[in-house]
Amino acid sequence: MIQLLQDDLSALTNANGAAFVTFGETMIRDTPADRQRLETTRQVYINVAGSEFSIATLLARFGVPTAYVTRVPDNPYGWMLRDTARANGIQTDPFVWANQAEPIGRYLYELGRTPRPGVVWYQRMYSAASRLGAGMVDWGRVLRDCRLFHTSGISFGLAFHSGYDRNYLLEAFLEAVAARPAGCLMGMDFNYRSTLWSETDCTETLTPLITGYADVLITSIYDMARHYGIGCGRYSAAAVSQGEAVELHDDDLRAFGEAVTRRFDLRAVAVTLRRSESSEHHLWESAAIGRDGAFYRSAQPREIYITDRIGGGDAWNGGFYYGLLTDGLTADGLTKGIRVGDAATRLKQTLMFDLPLITKAEVQALLQADERGGQQQTVR
Repeated sequence: MIQLLQDDLSALTNANGAAFVTFGETMIRDTPADRQRLETTRQVYINVAGSEFSIATLLARFGVPTAYVTRVPDNPYGWMLRDTARANGIQTDPFVWANQAEPIGRYLYELGRTPRPGVVWYQRMYSAASRLGAGMVDWGRVLRDCRLFHTSGISFGLAFHSGYDRNYLLEAFLEAVAARPAGCLMGMDFNYRSTLWSETDCTETLTPLITGYADVLITSIYDMARHYGIGCGRYSAAAVSQGEAVELHDDDLRAFGEAVTRRFDLRAVAVTLRRSESSEHHLWESAAIGRDGAFYRSAQPREIYITDRIGGGDAWNGGFYYGLLTDGLTADGLTKGIRVGDAATRLKQTLMFDLPLITKAEVQALLQADERGGQQQTVR
């Protein structure tokens, strides 16, 4: 049986700092507890949510020393985030505390069921985290032992969303990458959200960041087609954008990976592929392509019977990064990252709310069940 998660993490844990560091905005998520419409419910579940924080949660739960950098109001919502982070093993020393009257970002989520899709309403304007700027974080200390520093395109869209005349999080990012230690990988999730900024603002901001700093880009074939005109093998960018790339061969993904790594001077690109059969039933697979020709794709598309899809991509990112952190940016690391990421996202999407509150034992059991071709056994 495969034992992908029986790693000796001593190489990551023998220092005082964090091997994985990320930064961004964590929001409060409101979800109707009575399954009513958002406008009619009077009962909501309140949870913390957000891409970078979800990735940090998974890696910390897998035993990787992890730190999260954000700016939050010094009030009960900020304390909720701090306490949730600590409960999952995330280092919170880098938190920047804002005045208690500043808002925390929020989003309202109405869970969909076929044929009605889920709906997200952002309330992120002027949030405390959107003003995490230069001079607020001692990046040299935070990144001292970092092996992988992650960011997301969504963070840099917050300034446009709020109409600021400066991009605070971009300023903080530039300070961070200047303080990166030698050998620290830079990972970026393209993560475009049209509700935050335009395609033009997105590409003008992210292109120099990806090209200048990223080693690994996580994206989709659709974002690369829409923003950069990059096709996927036999399929042109227009065909991809129109949803015609329905049957992707390995050679298509290899060609896509070669085009993206060359376009941005990357060491590797990873792509996630989700096909929605209905709101409740999805098929998931992924692939990673290295600049040196390394390639690994999911053995087959796997079914997910959805409880809550939000945070599924972040769980995959965390599992993918686990492969890179434990086996390096190598063919073995990409292979492990794909397999662990696929298992992690499949488990997470059976759980309510954003955070991937899963264990290495559950992921290991699912990987072994896949190998046997049967059902996952109970994990004790």
